[in-house]
Amino acid sequence: MENCNTSSLKVFVPSSSNKWDAQKVRHLYRRLCFGVSPAMIDIVITKPPEEVVDLIVDEAKNLAPTAAPIWAGKGKKQLESEGFDFDETNNANKRELYAQCVSDLLNNGLRDNLTLFWHNHFVTQHTVYNCSSYMFEYYNTLQVYALGNFKDFVRKIGLTNAMLRYLNGKSNKKNKPNENYARELYELFTLGENNGYTQKDIEETAKALTGYNKGAFCEPIEFDIRTFNDSDKTIFGKTGPWDYNDAIDILFEEKGPLIAEFIVTKLYRYFISPEINTTIIKELAKDFEVDFEIEPILRKLFKSEHFFDDKSISTLIKSPYDLNMHFYKTTGFPLEQDNMLNLYWQTGNLGQSYFQPVDVAGWQGDYDWINTSTITGRWDTITNYVWRVWNRKAGNREKLRDFAKEASNNSADINVVVPAIIDTLLPKGLNTPENYQDAIDVFKTDSIPCDYFTDGTWSLDFDRVPFQVVLLLNYIIRLPEFQLK
Repeated sequence: MENCNTSSLKVFVPSSSNKWDAQKVRHLYRRLCFGVSPAMIDIVITKPPEEVVDLIVDEAKNLAPTAAPIWAGKGKKQLESEGFDFDETNNANKRELYAQCVSDLLNNGLRDNLTLFWHNHFVTQHTVYNCSSYMFEYYNTLQVYALGNFKDFVRKIGLTNAMLRYLNGKSNKKNKPNENYARELYELFTLGENNGYTQKDIEETAKALTGYNKGAFCEPIEFDIRTFNDSDKTIFGKTGPWDYNDAIDILFEEKGPLIAEFIVTKLYRYFISPEINTTIIKELAKDFEVDFEIEPILRKLFKSEHFFDDKSISTLIKSPYDLNMHFYKTTGFPLEQDNMLNLYWQTGNLGQSYFQPVDVAGWQGDYDWINTSTITGRWDTITNYVWRVWNRKAGNREKLRDFAKEASNNSADINVVVPAIIDTLLPKGLNTPENYQDAIDVFKTDSIPCDYFTDGTWSLDFDRVPFQVVLLLNYIIRLPEFQLK
């Protein structure tokens, strides 16, 4: 279905009729970085939107990848030689990386948002390769190339140990070809299903990808010339004794426009809307196919009138990670390190388990995130967390008050405070004054005399405010609008 947003890729320049306001700032950070605090909005809103986009992208581009843990690169043999039980240590290492990924999503903005995107593009499943050193190598590759050159990315990701195991590259030998990776290279990673390739191209490409077979379980996989098929192969009409690198080069030389359009479309659906605008896609794809650099097309898209158009706001359903990260980043509520692993399991229960997408095609997203079983889980995950903030030592309760003050500029007017909190958490707020009044009624509670809100008794320093915020947040969490970004 075609997107009804007809705005162009011209740089968004604010005007009196189309302002650079808090809603647009929140939209930008919600899409790129999972969210933004009210205090940060006050800072960035003074800068031109084009400059803010550059700041976000520059930070992502310059951010060093996650530091390698001490076990990175250690295979089964080395771990056992150091006296470790492999299964126990391997599982502990994986749990460490699960928690690290959650922390990275919370703290690393656009870079790790893109890392999650590329993980769902170049899919692997850890239950297939079951090796923590493979897992970290794969994760590191996603981070390093997240805003880099897509052709280099494709070349690199196919030779990671996780991918060689997951899509049977390890089993693809001269006299025993396995077409699995060749097929997914075209169908899922570069061209799209039945788009510009034939079964014969897959068969010939599989021959070119042979040879990466040397290495035991959870050990580095190396190239073995003895298992490489050195015969002539014909790929997209070009014939020669092609190897892995040749196959990648030929793919991008012969199918550049198709690759560009396929990848740009996926980025558009992730950052803008599940309903595409073909004019925008074609313009971005034309830029992308020149050199396949990811960063410039993202800058162009994020700075555009199209991105900031009102029709682009509230068009996507939050993934489980979107849902949680947006809440934590926007409210500023604490998420201690020991809770990172719990959040990993919780998002997995909601259908988004890092390192374990549902299948090789990845999470389909949007409406697939919500069904009769997951919607209550989506509510409960955050509701339970809000109650934990309330029930912990008294000092944490003040975080609830702090958020209300920050969101409303410490207003003493309940008719300002409640809409401010709602507008901070929802992409477009609520539709009618009656909807806001319903929320105000929840915030008032039956335990506080109504005249307190009009005679000056009540302010955000009132002793029951943290509990009022809990009630309001639990109300907001169950609103349909809370599921959108």
